Amino acid sequence: MRKEQWSSGEPQGKGPPMAITSTPLAPTAKRGATRDQRTMGETELIWMMALLMALQAFGIDAILPALDDLALALAVEGNDRQFVVGVYLLTAGIGALVPGALADRFGRRPILLGSIGVYIALSFASALVTSFEALIAVRAAQGFFGAGIVALPPAIIRDRVGGDKMARMMSLIFVIFLMVPALAPSIGELILLFADWRAIFIAMALQGIIIGSWVYFRLPESLCEEHRQPIRPKVIAGNMARALSLPSVVGYVFGSAVVFGALFGFINSSQQLITETFGAGDLFPIVFGICAGSMALASWSNSRIVERFGARRVSHSALIAFIIVAAVQVYFAFQPDETLWQFVPLMAVNMMLLGFIGSNFGSIAMNPFFAIAGAASSVHGFVRLTMAALLGAAIGYAYDGTAQPLALSLLAGGLVCLALVLFSEKGKLFGPPEDEMGPGATLAE
Repeated sequence: MRKEQWSSGEPQGKGPPMAITSTPLAPTAKRGATRDQRTMGETELIWMMALLMALQAFGIDAILPALDDLALALAVEGNDRQFVVGVYLLTAGIGALVPGALADRFGRRPILLGSIGVYIALSFASALVTSFEALIAVRAAQGFFGAGIVALPPAIIRDRVGGDKMARMMSLIFVIFLMVPALAPSIGELILLFADWRAIFIAMALQGIIIGSWVYFRLPESLCEEHRQPIRPKVIAGNMARALSLPSVVGYVFGSAVVFGALFGFINSSQQLITETFGAGDLFPIVFGICAGSMALASWSNSRIVERFGARRVSHSALIAFIIVAAVQVYFAFQPDETLWQFVPLMAVNMMLLGFIGSNFGSIAMNPFFAIAGAASSVHGFVRLTMAALLGAAIGYAYDGTAQPLALSLLAGGLVCLALVLFSEKGKLFGPPEDEMGPGATLAE
């Protein structure tokens, strides 16, 4: 079987878009790699990775406008309808432990394609269920076995670049990726004009077929032979333990899990919050689009500034601003007459600030782990998604007809995240830009 490798004819970082060719100039194109005719530019790579990750986002957000219809059709009461989203997020986090270790042994392509195949099959299965219990079971399996679509793109990018350059590429990926949550509820509403909620799951499957075909025909293998890891429990456990062993990494992994748990709390309860608390059900797709779109705008802005100022300076500044805005949200949430147009701008600003936090935190945490990028991506994804899903489910289920539980969670999440980052940075914020750590990188601080 052919082995395809990344390589570049241009310097990494600023300058013309890099090409992915058979010339062995990139860090991963070394002994053990063979030539391949495929080429892929940076722009295509960014779009592909973004739309892969967007499969999960579409699977979460497109169904939100249909939760009332789904609850009516399957006899679901109260906040239980949120489990359609919450269980998917939780099992995706747990499942993230698996694909990275397999991808470090067998390569990124086969494991990624397998995850896409499962996503497609179980999307069709979701459209055929006849009970809420069956839907929850299928969604749980889909999240677990399809976790590679989110866990592997950071490893593929880390195979290619690191440091603030990785933060720049991940920011561009998040620009595209975050446009899906902005548009997905509107797409879901549009589908509901012509069909019932089951058609949304069919649309998920069709999206998976299109993107899966693109990956199959165009994506080269990015893992070189000398970095393949044996499938032995001791080796896998050791790699994953190393990926969480550095104090300089721990705060960023767990810190991002906490703040994104508050975000997941908003996602879980957003349909009820906008419809019931503020009485603006018809505006739900617009409100959700404004909030998600603000994250996309922040990611684009981050891609323009992160290599100049550094991932630490940008993300630390955003985190402090996040805490301030969350405190203002708490103030308004406890006023007896909070309006939708007080809630939406503040929520949009905080989601925008998360756009400066997410990709930068992830890149800082991944930077030391070039040789075990798959295992590191998996265990980091496991911690972030599992913790965030559990926190998000608890926050969403605490919905009491007001925005108070969400506002308090955002503030508490920001403060806990700041404490964790201070731990990783030994009490000092706003560190300098970070250089790429390539194949020769060590795991020492």
